[in-house]
Amino acid sequence: MFLTNILLKKAKSKNIMVMMESIVTGHKFNTVRERLADKLELIRFDPFIQRESIYKEKKKIRSIK
Repeated sequence: MFLTNILLKKAKSKNIMVMMESIVTGHKFNTVRERLADKLELIRFDPFIQRESIYKEKKKIRSIK
């Protein structure tokens, strides 16, 4: 393998965009987290029920620079 091949490889980004989904209503939104961090789970306002609910990370959408 040539040295140029090693130098031209893409570096992985530090952050990724993930889809968060409410466990109560299924409402979804996108947010950014670090690649090496654990999966997100947070409490946020849910517009469908007009109250706060728990959101869990559903899937990875894309990498962010």
